[in-house]
Formats: sequence, C-alpha cells, structure tokens
Amino acid sequence: MRIKVHCQNRVGILRDILNLLVDYGINVNRGEVGGDQGNAIYLLCPNMINLQLQSLRPKLEAISGVFGVKRVGLMPSERRHLELNALLGALDFPVLSIDMGGSIVAANRAAAQLLGVRVDEVPGIPLARYVEDFDLPELVRANKARINGLRIKIKNDTFLADIAPLQSEHDESEALAGAVLTLHRADRVGERIYNVRKHELRGFDSIFQSSRVMAAVVREARRMAPLDAPLLIEGETGTGKELLARACHLASPRGQSPFMALNCAGLPESMAETELFGYGPGAFEGARPEGKLGLLELTAGGTLFLDGVGEMSPRLQAKLLRFLQDGCFRRVGSDEEVYLDVRVICATQVDLSELCAKGEFRQDLYHRLNVLSLHIPPLRECLDGLPPLVEHFLDSASRQIGCSLPKLAPQVLDKLGHYHWPGNVRQLENVLFQAVSLCDGGTVRPEHIRLPDYGAPQPLGDFSLDGGLDAIIGRFEKAVLERLYAEHPSSRLLGKRLGVSHTTIANKLKLHGLGKEES
Repeated sequence: MRIKVHCQNRVGILRDILNLLVDYGINVNRGEVGGDQGNAIYLLCPNMINLQLQSLRPKLEAISGVFGVKRVGLMPSERRHLELNALLGALDFPVLSIDMGGSIVAANRAAAQLLGVRVDEVPGIPLARYVEDFDLPELVRANKARINGLRIKIKNDTFLADIAPLQSEHDESEALAGAVLTLHRADRVGERIYNVRKHELRGFDSIFQSSRVMAAVVREARRMAPLDAPLLIEGETGTGKELLARACHLASPRGQSPFMALNCAGLPESMAETELFGYGPGAFEGARPEGKLGLLELTAGGTLFLDGVGEMSPRLQAKLLRFLQDGCFRRVGSDEEVYLDVRVICATQVDLSELCAKGEFRQDLYHRLNVLSLHIPPLRECLDGLPPLVEHFLDSASRQIGCSLPKLAPQVLDKLGHYHWPGNVRQLENVLFQAVSLCDGGTVRPEHIRLPDYGAPQPLGDFSLDGGLDAIIGRFEKAVLERLYAEHPSSRLLGKRLGVSHTTIANKLKLHGLGKEES
C-alpha cells in the first residue's frame, strides 16, 4: 500500500511517523518527499492492509505537524516514470540516453527496434557496437552544448542525430552525466517537413468549407469551441469528426494543453476501461507492478475525445457519467479517488436518442454529453462544394507523391458528383490520391477514378429479378398495387393516385387477386 502524509516541513517529523509505524510492526520499503513545498511524505508499505490504515490514521494525524493521511495509487517517482515512458513510447523516432562511458542507459521502443533488441536488454550495451568512428562522450566534452543534425550511420542506415548533453545549468563540464541522442532518418527528413507543414493547420483553417452547409457547421463550432461544456459531434464515418473536435480544442482556452483521443468502437470492455481510466499497482495478473496512467490523467487540463461513444459498455457509461458529474474516477483495482479537470468531446455515427429509446444507452449520460451538439453532414449533402474540394485533394496528393499537379478531365467531376460516397470526405481523398498515382499523362480521367459499389442505394431493394421481363414486371406491378391499395382502398382512389382510369385499376387488381370486387 502507498500512503500520502500531508504534513508540515519540520525537522524530525519523518522520524516521528516512522517510529509509530515501527510500533505497529509495519515495514517501509521506500519513502519520498513531495508536494509543492516539501509538505508531503509518501511511504510504500507493502504489508499494510486497509484495517491497519484505518486504525493508524488518527494516531498519525495526532503527530504534531501532520494534517492528513490518505491512500494513494502511485509514488511521485512512479508517476514520473509512467509519464516519461508514455511520452517516449508515443515517439516514432529513436531516442537513446548514453552515459559518459559510451554505454546506452535507456532507450524507447523505436530505438530498441532499430538496434534489434528488447527494451529491457538495452541498458549496458556499448553504442560503439552499432556506430563506428563516433566517440559520443568526447564529442560532448569538446562541444559542451547541444549539437543538431550530425550525420551518423547505424546498421548501414544514415541518420541525422540531435545530441543534448545531460548537465545541470550550474555544473562544470567535468560533471557531465552523458547525453540524449535523438535520431531522424536522413531519407525521411523531407517527409517529416511535409508532415509538420500538414499538421500546422489543425484548427478550423484545416477544415475545407467550400460547401454552404459545411461552412454553417464550422460557424456553429467556432461559437461552441471556447465553452467548457461537453460537446457531442454526430456524423457518418469519414466526415471528419476528430478533425472538428481537434479544431474546437485548439480554439478553446485549453488549446495549449493535451488533446487525447480514444476510439471506443470495437475495444473489449476491459481494454477500453484500462485505456481510459488506467489501473492501480498489481490490479490484475499481468499488470505492471507500478500500475498504468489512463488517457484521462494524461489529458489533465486538456480535452479528451471519445469516438464511437455509442458502443460503450454499460459499465463504462456509468464510470464516464460519474466523471462528468463529479470530476473524479477510480483507476481499475484502486480505491483512490482521482480528481481531474478535463473537457470531454464525444462523437458517434449512430443516433444516441434512438439507443436511449431502446435501452441501449443511458439517458442521463446522453443528456450530460448533449449539452452542446454539432451534426456534420455527409459528403452527398455537400456536393455544391465538390469542385474546389477535389482541386484541394489533387494538390495535396501531387505534393505527397512528388509529381506535378494533374489536370482534371471534365467527365471526372460528373462521375464524382453522381456517386453516393459511403466513406465521405476520407473516401474522396483516398480515391483522388489513387487517381493521381495512376494517371500518367498529366490528366486524371474517368478510368482513373475507381469507386466501389458497396453501400449504393438499390432502387428495387430486395426485389427478385428472376425470370423474363413479363414475369419481373408482373411481380413489380403486383407489389406496387398491393402497397398502395392499403392507403387508397378502392379502384377509383387508387386510379386517381396512379393517374389511370378506375377500370384499368379494377382489371389489374382482379388479375393479381388483390382487393375486393366493387359493385
């Protein structure tokens, strides 16, 4: 068990606390001082149980200078370790820490993959085993400052290395502890520059608004962005729900704080719960001994985006509702209440009100999430803005591929305008990227536009097309008369509805055995 003692920073207070624990036969494995002014003592007591803590709390709080005692999930060093691992693990480029003897002390997952070893096998490996004619400690001693863009070779691949010495601002050069080495593949620097430029526009300017309907949605979103209430974004797949959520985050007072996203669709309940809320030390078999921070804690002060919220399990719905109501939650396997300030933005492809009516989604959670709401229209409802959108994606595709901007054959826009776009804007972008990669004459033609037929509306539904033309027409005619006769139950009314004489309708009803004979 880990406990936090909120106390006065005075000489001897730790001795008084430990003496009491010794009297109760409680072993302390580790202790740390924390708090803004050293006003908290954290103790790791592996054998302490809840009953002992309840018994000890009043005696501990009776010690002069002790203000309160509570159970916590993590020691401060454990939390820093988890946060650092989460940050390094999120990087897709290699990062290594090297000591002044030239040995690797630590590395992230990308670096371990580059070296061909497991992360836990990295400590102690000499850097010289992978890099020839490169004395990093000597380089650090000679330069005494950060080095950027040094070209080195590792396993026959060329990298540009950024080297940051590990040294306190007030220490002499002899006190250098080593350096952090960050590697970037030389052959992908151009791609990285493009990706940086591409991600610079992550606000509302990154949302194409050539359609009047989409421009109206963005206007609404701009008004809602600065507000701190939950936001619900509805829209089909590929309409850009996360892009709009990120834009709202960047335009809010939280714009400089973290933005984290979790897709709830398809995740098992246990995985979604630990990803979102984290878990305490030793919460279950196979769990990390120090526990794991969830996305909520990593997003503290920022915005959490939950996609596919309609597919959340009832248990997760209840935990999310409690967080929205009280601003607190418990990690899996932990009794500690964690209080956070996080704005929640949710997205869904389904109508949550219908799920509420069916009892598949909590109505109280729906009303909590639906304080502010936006609906992103599908692409088929925004075709007035199709031509400039197509030009935008052609330009983007040609830049990524590295070719000149192709022209567009007139028939292409007509073909694109008559498609139903089940994948919406994302599908349009992918289709045009493929078209640019296929065209070889500098012009995108209709044959370069490859559109799948799945999801296309079928005008006849499941109507059978077996047999000859007369048989098909006969079945279709019977189906039409059968359907409309229920709404227009006489040959005169039905004849008027279909624009033919009542005699013609009467004969056809008799032919197909429908209706009643009229006198």
